[in-house]
Formats: sequence, structure tokens, C-alpha cells
Amino acid sequence: MPIKFTVYKGSKDGIKQAQTERGDLERDDVLVRVTHSGVCGTDVHYQSVDMALGHEGTGIVEETGPDVKLMKKGDRVGWGYEHDCCGHCPQCLTGWETLCRERKMYGSADLDQGSFASHAVWREAFLFKVPDNMSNEDAAPLMCGGSTVFNAIHAAEIRPTARVGIVGVGGLGHLAIQFAAKMGCQVVVFSGTDSKKEEAKKLGASEFYATKGVKELKIKAPVDNLIVTTSSQPDWNLYLSVLSPGAVISPLSVDDNDLKIPYMPLLLNGLRIQGDIVSSRQIHREMLEFAAFHNIKPVKMTYPLTLDGVKESLKTLEDGKMRYRGVLVAQ
Repeated sequence: MPIKFTVYKGSKDGIKQAQTERGDLERDDVLVRVTHSGVCGTDVHYQSVDMALGHEGTGIVEETGPDVKLMKKGDRVGWGYEHDCCGHCPQCLTGWETLCRERKMYGSADLDQGSFASHAVWREAFLFKVPDNMSNEDAAPLMCGGSTVFNAIHAAEIRPTARVGIVGVGGLGHLAIQFAAKMGCQVVVFSGTDSKKEEAKKLGASEFYATKGVKELKIKAPVDNLIVTTSSQPDWNLYLSVLSPGAVISPLSVDDNDLKIPYMPLLLNGLRIQGDIVSSRQIHREMLEFAAFHNIKPVKMTYPLTLDGVKESLKTLEDGKMRYRGVLVAQ
């Protein structure tokens, strides 16, 4: 029997409510009733595209396919940016399935469903159980935002003894501060003005520097890692001077412009630029466990999971007024 549910889609004429349909559950398919969805900057980029929006979903299992082994009706689960992969390429077999050439990602596959919806159908293999001591509301923004910054920390092999610079205190940055601080790192935050200084300190920052109008950064000591979480690329000249020899730069900004960075400082100081996207499934699981153990939570603004709520949350994010992750709550 076909499964029908509501989705909120992007279009050239604005966000629209629509119906989508999936067939009977097969293999390891799982039907999830959406209870919450994070609102991510990527959703803003896709709001004029003819596709179902949202990729930071949490909800409750309502029905399972014949090959589902670990999940049952009533379980709380979530999902993120990736929906599937080939399972047999070198990347998949070594735990880097997010780099699989046949990966299925938000915005390029399964365009008929997302987390701005009443339900969704996903493979059990790409769903994650929400920890018992974590709410669905807090878990939703971790499914992409938390996954992305945690993967940057993992890929750069950041150590507890490192001085970690974080550029930007927003949807990604405020989570990166918490993860790095709970790992024992010295967290050095860079933001345009002092308006977020006290909040950054409460989240775990040990140092804070305002950068607007600054020609040269003067900090206590160089940083070993730099995680860039701003919506566009920073002034690289400003930051290269405060990096330790051998430092790793992790740029997480979604920016269509070319990466243009001073060449000789990169060469002479042995700097590394580490490209990153969301984490593989095992690292994602570890992120959720770490967040649950250390009580890491997103600072969030909530909206109803309705057409008006979707529109309002996206506008708030687009206007730069979100502090710091939006969460849509099913009514």
C-alpha cells in the first residue's frame, strides 16, 4: 500500500506544501514520523529549487521493512546529509562513504522527500538512533551541523593539547566551540565584533578576538588548527600570521568563489588545508555519543513545522538573525 505524506518544497515562486508518495517498504526501508528538523544554511541555498527541503531530521519509527534488524517501531532516530552509497568502492570500504562517487546526498538525490515534512522513508543503514539522554529537538541540528564540525576535528586529527581557532560564532561555530572545549583544547574564537564574546566564553572559548576593521591579529600564542565556519571565506592574510608551523586549516564555508590564499606562507610554514563535508556514519555515531555524554546542545530558536514556520525560519536564517540553529517542531 502506497505511503503518502506531506513535504515542504522549494520552488522559483517560494516555499510550497506538497504531497509525496512512496511504495511499500522494501529491504531495510524505515518509515519515520518527523518530530523535529534543523534548519541549515544549505536549505537556504535550495529554497528556489524544485525539491523537498530539509536534511537535519529526527523522529519516531512508525514502520519497518522486512530486512530491518536494529530498529523497531517507537525508536527515536535521526538522519543527515547522506542517504546512501555504493558500499563497495575504496571510500565506502574504508569508512569514507561520504566521498563515494555514487553517494546519495541532499540536493542531488531523493528530491521528493526531506526533513521539512510529516514523514520520510530512509534506509536503516543511514539512520542514527538518538541517545536516550538527548531530546529529538537537540539532536536535530547535530545531524548536519554537529556532524560537519565533528568531522573537521576528526579529519584534522586535532589533539586535546591543541590551540584551536574557530572563525565565526554561528550555526556551526557555536557547536565547534563546545566540541573542541570538551575535548580539552584551548579554544580561540574570532568573530566580527564583541557582541558574542560572553556567549562564546560560556560555550567554552578560552580566548575571544573581534576582527572587524583589524589589520593585524595579536593573540596570546599561535593556533594549531583553524576551523572556518563563516558563511563566506575570511581574509586569509589576517589569519595566516597567527597559525603555528604545520597548522591545519579546515574551511567549512559554503562559498562558490575560488579559494585564493597567499602561497608563500602556506609553503614556508608547512600549512595544510583539509577539505571536509559531513562525517561518515561511524564518526557520526561517535559525535552523537560524545555530545550526549558531555551534554553538548545547540543554542536554538524554534518554529512550528508548518508552511509559515518553514518560511519564517528560512528568512530568519537568510537575514543573519538566527541564534544559532533553527529547529522546526511538529505540531
